[in-house]
Amino acid sequence: MTCAGDSARDRALLERVTVLANDRVSEAVGRVVLEAPRVARSVRPGQFVHLRIGEGREFILRRPFSIHRAYGDRFEIIYQVLGVGTRALSLAERGETMDLIGPLGHGWDMPEGMSHALLVCGGLGAAPMGMLATQLAEKGVAVSVAQGAPTAERLVARELFSDVARRHEVATDDGSAGARGFVTALLEPMLADDRPDIVYVCGPEAMQRIVAVHVADAGVSCQVSLERLMGCGIGACLSCVVSTVHGQKRACVDGPVFDAAEVLWESAEIPPKH
Repeated sequence: MTCAGDSARDRALLERVTVLANDRVSEAVGRVVLEAPRVARSVRPGQFVHLRIGEGREFILRRPFSIHRAYGDRFEIIYQVLGVGTRALSLAERGETMDLIGPLGHGWDMPEGMSHALLVCGGLGAAPMGMLATQLAEKGVAVSVAQGAPTAERLVARELFSDVARRHEVATDDGSAGARGFVTALLEPMLADDRPDIVYVCGPEAMQRIVAVHVADAGVSCQVSLERLMGCGIGACLSCVVSTVHGQKRACVDGPVFDAAEVLWESAEIPPKH
């Protein structure tokens, strides 16, 4: 069987990378810059890398990370410290080396002829949207962003979005920035005020489902980026399946970006922490 993601898998590279910077962005959130010339020059918005962080039994499996931005011979990852792997990544120092496989997966589709895109991101869902927002703006597409987070400090990539978007609305759970509440509250007025040609969504799966329903009701195309625990990252282990109207798909090669209309949300699993 040949799937859409297989060609992307075949183009993946094994590359030794060097840590150039590793900074704290907010509480339990960091940003690592990796020198990786081959991957940085070939990655597309929405793709990810499978990173080997350390040695020993705890690191036999690589960890998947979406790429936030790529420029020249380097790229950035924004990560949240949740488990052994991300904790080890947070301790990596400048000059350390790791290896990765990438770029992997099917990223965001950017249809020809669109003039306005709405990006909806919750929490760390902003991470895979940095390159998307930048490239859309470079193509002359008007970008609007609805961004949510628990607090103002956790609005990662806020400056990037403000720089490239013609409209950038934020919501925080505690009201420390923008509207008080969830990012989904921003959606309906933004759809009504300035109807987009397409909506891109990333964040907690419950949020993505709500957004997908509202966008479908509005008759607008929608793409979602789904997180799953991945063992191999190349479609062999079947640990990252997503239920769709076309059957079981693999997030690592058929995704992580899917057409929201094809996802069977009732059978979606809560992604485990890594």
